Amino acid sequence: MAGRRKDMLICRCEEVTLAEVERAIAAGAFDVSGVKRRTRAGMGLCQGKTCGTLVARIIARKRKMDVASVTPGRARPPVRAMTLSALAMRRA
Repeated sequence: MAGRRKDMLICRCEEVTLAEVERAIAAGAFDVSGVKRRTRAGMGLCQGKTCGTLVARIIARKRKMDVASVTPGRARPPVRAMTLSALAMRRA
């Protein structure tokens, strides 16, 4: 990604840019979860299925390591949207 624009979107769901991911790595993020905590990359609708591999590749490049040695983000069960009225009915 050398020479790419720093405003390039890495996580489309949360609109996280390449510059934000690189700042998170410079601030100490060494795995996908660390970047996620600092930038929200991977917290959107796709839960990192789209951007997780890309974030791992950026970490590997910046830290000069093999991408296979970058710890991936943790998979979480899908959550579906729920209206407040449906939630209120469950508590009644």
